[in-house]
Amino acid sequence: MKLKHLANCGLLLTVFIVNQTMAKTVSLTSPNNALEIFLSDDNGAIKYQVKYAGKLVIQPSALGLLLKNEEGFSQNLSIRKSEILSADDTWVQPWGERKFVRDHHNELYVEFKEDDNSPFNIGIRFKLFDDGFGFRYEGLGDNKTPVAIIDDLTEFSFQQPEKIDSWWIPARGWNRYEYLYESTKLDKIDRVHTPFTFKLPGGEHVSIHEAALVNFAAMTLDQRRPGTLKSNLTPRYDGLKVLTTGDFKSSWRTVQIAKDAVGLLNSDLILNLNEPNKLGDVSWVKPGKYVGIWWGMHLNVNSWGSGPIHGATTQQTKQYMDFAAKYGFDGVLVEGWNIGWDGSWYENGDVFSFTQNYADFDLEAVTQYGKSKDVRLIGHHETSGSISNYENQMDDAYTLYQKHGVTQVKTGYVADGGQVKRIDENGIARMEWHDSQNVINHYLHSVKQAAKHQISINTHEPIKDTGLRRTYPNWISREGARGQEFNAWGSPPNSPAHTVNLVYTRMLAGPMDFTPGIFNLAYEGLDAENRVQTTLAKQLALYVVLYSPIQMAADLIEHYEQNLPAFQFIQDVSTDWQQSIALDGEVGEFVVFARQERDKNDWFLGAITNEKSREIKLALSFLEKGKSYQAQIYKDGEDADWKSNPYALDIVKQVVTSEDTLNLKLATSGGAAIRFKAL
Repeated sequence: MKLKHLANCGLLLTVFIVNQTMAKTVSLTSPNNALEIFLSDDNGAIKYQVKYAGKLVIQPSALGLLLKNEEGFSQNLSIRKSEILSADDTWVQPWGERKFVRDHHNELYVEFKEDDNSPFNIGIRFKLFDDGFGFRYEGLGDNKTPVAIIDDLTEFSFQQPEKIDSWWIPARGWNRYEYLYESTKLDKIDRVHTPFTFKLPGGEHVSIHEAALVNFAAMTLDQRRPGTLKSNLTPRYDGLKVLTTGDFKSSWRTVQIAKDAVGLLNSDLILNLNEPNKLGDVSWVKPGKYVGIWWGMHLNVNSWGSGPIHGATTQQTKQYMDFAAKYGFDGVLVEGWNIGWDGSWYENGDVFSFTQNYADFDLEAVTQYGKSKDVRLIGHHETSGSISNYENQMDDAYTLYQKHGVTQVKTGYVADGGQVKRIDENGIARMEWHDSQNVINHYLHSVKQAAKHQISINTHEPIKDTGLRRTYPNWISREGARGQEFNAWGSPPNSPAHTVNLVYTRMLAGPMDFTPGIFNLAYEGLDAENRVQTTLAKQLALYVVLYSPIQMAADLIEHYEQNLPAFQFIQDVSTDWQQSIALDGEVGEFVVFARQERDKNDWFLGAITNEKSREIKLALSFLEKGKSYQAQIYKDGEDADWKSNPYALDIVKQVVTSEDTLNLKLATSGGAAIRFKAL
């Protein structure tokens, strides 16, 4: 990336000297001048404020850190020096929602000092993009001196919170990130996870999150006085928020801002704030589609543990591999193959072995059979939150999988109460939140170790995504939200609005392994509580709307063979994209996404709605001009309704160009999925 200093780029750096206090204020604008940030040290306190399109959107808000046994970075501060840079570069994702990503930003770096005798100084680095900004704290000490952070004073302050619509899930709860989204006014929230999305009275849409979370604590948001959101770092077992050294870098605190809802969806800000690929050649990381021995366990058709209905058998895995080969899937996920699923695994993850299989599952025979079919086994490691047990076996487990050609592993951290167990350096068992510094380091350790064996990781019950897939492209997907399985046994199951809400909240962070594609929408009948609250067309549309480079056809395979015409869309849809465009939508209401298949001419489109039926007028101007396409349209039938008639599906074909417009009618909790096949 090319960085330019102020003198070479013509950017505006303003330094104000205010009266006798000698307070300084520095400011910076985004490349298109829509965003402007002001940073000041008035009265020894560091504060910032933000304008968007000439309007003050973030009121003066505090910055700072509190340190144990030190005065910290909180008061008696002054700006020592500042520097401004700019960058405009384009980089290539090895896989992703778009192949080429433009990184165009202006950058402000400011160093502070407490007083002339202070041994501890710190810097803040801002990067302003046209669609938002990020900032982080940077320690100016050495890599040996311990630094204990006990609080993050960062604030985000907004006026008229009683008029701001917000969408959120609670933070530090027993079920991690796996909640239905609440929709309230901003002044009604307490402590929330990020990404946290809201709509200002003027119509601007904002999402607060973080990027490049490495060796730090996750940031949640507390509301103090109404409208003021304060960073609340997840504590370690010892009460500290972060234990690090003097040359630390915090994660980037990010604020995405757009004039409308879809503007948030078309942002690359989170990725651009992460470091480039550190793994070198990652051609072994393969996007794709898979089926699996999974949904049957959630329906109680199969079991994870041994016995008469054990799912992970050699025989059943081969059947799934036959299905995958027949219909063009490249992988089969198998859960429950390894010793430990019998008994109290949910309460005690120490029982798991990650190298010993059950007697009715032959790892070598299965992988050899898959190789003959050009279908790979997708591995599975459930830790039940016992991360030390997993770390003790990790290298052996990855070595075993590498030996047998397993190149993707789904890891799991199910642990009731939202905490995992870690054995500390003194041999004492410690309970830690999933998003505390120590556990964050564990997740990344898993990804790095897997990379040494050319294995990609799909983490379930993970830390939230912060864009590290750019730096470690083998972190290919993750869960981190309420997934499809809640429709099998959750009370309540996922609501019609849930997947729409995910797009404008969780999905702003990065890919999610939601596991779409359920065809038997009401396994226990339409009147049962546990059923999928969507139409069949919406299940198809989720493959385009909920981005992941690996997508599962999650239902039992026999349900697909009972409806092959609809199944054709899942066979055809890509998981790796040349470009992606959010075309229309409102938070919690509906969304329309179009994506072009990577290095090909075909486009795919997905549209989904909440519990309301609606009609969408769709201009096809995203298609290549002068080219004709066959639109293969999978849409809700005329009388479709998620409650009473969810299976009604019409499949139609017509020739279209970029000059055409389609009218899509979406049923209640319905959708539309379209393949535009280039002619």
